[in-house]
Amino acid sequence: MKHPLSTAAALAALLLSANSCARQPRRTPEIVAVPVAAIPAFPEDRAWNSAPEHLAKLLPQDLVEPRLMTPSTPEMLVRSLTDGSRIAFRLEWPDADQSDTPGPSRMVDACAVQIPEKIEKNPPDPQMGQSGKTVQVTYWRADWQAIVNGRGDTIRDLYPNASIDHYPFEAKALEPGSPAQKEMAERYAPARALGNLRAGPRAAPVEDLVATGPATLMPGPPLASAGKGVFGKKGWSVVISRRLPEGLAVNQRTHVALAVWQGALQEAGARKMRTGWIPLVVRGAK
Repeated sequence: MKHPLSTAAALAALLLSANSCARQPRRTPEIVAVPVAAIPAFPEDRAWNSAPEHLAKLLPQDLVEPRLMTPSTPEMLVRSLTDGSRIAFRLEWPDADQSDTPGPSRMVDACAVQIPEKIEKNPPDPQMGQSGKTVQVTYWRADWQAIVNGRGDTIRDLYPNASIDHYPFEAKALEPGSPAQKEMAERYAPARALGNLRAGPRAAPVEDLVATGPATLMPGPPLASAGKGVFGKKGWSVVISRRLPEGLAVNQRTHVALAVWQGALQEAGARKMRTGWIPLVVRGAK
C-alpha cells in the first residue's frame, strides 16, 4: 500500500504538469488567422488567446546595401485574427531599450508586415518584391506611437531643456491662424510645406507602402491600416491591422513576411532583421 503522502505528492506533480501544459500556447508552422467578431485594438486583449502562435525566426538583411551583418533580434511571436473584412497581426519581440524618440544619430524601434498584392502560386521575392510583382507593406514606428499617445513633436517637446530665443512665425504681429502666420510657419517647416507625409502630427502610428524590389519603397494606396504598440518588461507587443488582401477568402492561402528594427542598435532603413515568406491561411468560423 502506498503512503498517502507519496500519493498526494504524485497527484500534485501531475496537476502541476497538466497546468504547465495548459499554459503553453498552441504553435503552428504557418500563421493562421482565426475569426473574431471584432478586431482588437490592443495587444493585451484576450481575443488574441484564441489564435495559435507562430514562432518566426529572423534573419539579418545582408543581401543589399546598407546591410545588417550582426544579428540582433533572434525571433518574433506572431498571432493573427480576422473579422472577415480586415486582418490583424500581433507581433512580439524582445527589446531591452524603448527607442521612441528621434534625433541626431538616434534611430527608433519599428516593425512591418509585408503581403503580396496579388495571390499567386509563385509569390514575389520576399526581399521587398520584384518588378511586376508588387508587395504591400504596413509599417509601424515607436516614435509615431508616442505622438499618437499624446507626446508632442515640437522642438520643445523633444528637447525640453533647449533654449529658443525667437521664432518669426510666433511674432505678436502675426495673428495666430492667419494666412500670414501659416505662410511664415511653413518657411520653417519645409518638409510639411512640400507635402511630406511623415512631417507634422500623426493620427496613426502606421503607414501603407508598396514596393517592387529593394530601394523601390513608396507610399501606397490606403489599406485602412491601424496600429498600437505597447512596451513592457520583455519588449514590444504591437498590433498591426489592415484591410484583408484582395481575393483572400476563408481557407485560402497567401504569404506574409515580417521585419523589425531596434533603434538602440542603429537599425534603420535596409538595416533590419527580417523573415522570408511565411504561409498565411485564413480560417472560417467552426
